[in-house]
Amino acid sequence: MKAVTVSAFHAEPELTELPTPEPGPGELLVRLLAAGLNPFDWKVADGALEDAVPHAFPLVLGSDGAGLVVRTGPGVTRFREGDRVYGQFMRLPEGQGSYAEFTLAHQDGKLALIPAELDYPLAAALPTAGVTAYQAVEAVDPKDGQTLLINGASGGVGQSAIQFAARLGARVLATGTADVADYLRELGAHTVIDFTEAPTHEQVAAAYPDGIDAVLDLVTPSGADIGALTALVRTGGTVVSTNYATDPEALAGRGVRGVNLGNDPTPETLTELANLAANGELRVRIEHTVPLAEAPAAVARARAGHARGKTVILP
Repeated sequence: MKAVTVSAFHAEPELTELPTPEPGPGELLVRLLAAGLNPFDWKVADGALEDAVPHAFPLVLGSDGAGLVVRTGPGVTRFREGDRVYGQFMRLPEGQGSYAEFTLAHQDGKLALIPAELDYPLAAALPTAGVTAYQAVEAVDPKDGQTLLINGASGGVGQSAIQFAARLGARVLATGTADVADYLRELGAHTVIDFTEAPTHEQVAAAYPDGIDAVLDLVTPSGADIGALTALVRTGGTVVSTNYATDPEALAGRGVRGVNLGNDPTPETLTELANLAANGELRVRIEHTVPLAEAPAAVARARAGHARGKTVILP
């Protein structure tokens, strides 16, 4: 089978030929028909999890994918041949990922069935960004009429988070440049803050001198200073970071709840996301679709620029 792999940490991705894997007990062989590209994919290739989990090389890139179950191993009861499935397929100790024609998944893994109304590319665009957004907004838990700042709203996670927060009745302040402002408002943003005109915290503080109810920060890296954003939140509010940038203990000292969130794609959450997308209640912008052979170039482009939508690879 063809797959996009790296031979070591920091190596350049390349199209390679690998044996098609055989499903073992509890495993499914999935013919991948679409794979979603995420920043996490190249961060893993750069060694982000090197000290946390074993990696097998050559390592197939990619986590998010959608495809067809073509074979099942002994003991599989949750899925059967012919099922349309999607989810996260990255298994680093086995060197497996989603930028490939085939991959394995465990029946108890991060998988769900794809509704008939949902196509493979859109399903593949959902898992990482969609689950992160869904669970981050759950962690914020905005009430009807409360004001929430989403910092980093123009990316895939941010676009979905706008929609989830707006559905709950939140007044969403979304950061984004002028070229995406109209689209972010279509998704449900009340106000779009152009961070290229002045620092985000200064613009929000000027508009809301008494503070806001919550911040969902998708941008600030772990270890960086997030204080200017957290200072916007009034007592009783919430700050959620998807990059582990908050200090919950320090925030608690002034009556603000701090949450560092890592996504957990359960089958239940994946099923909910798929149904929302199939019904048109969750919009996901697919900016580029590329064949598997062009995936290395697509990764390079994504590394270099600011995406305004998802890139989907078609194996």
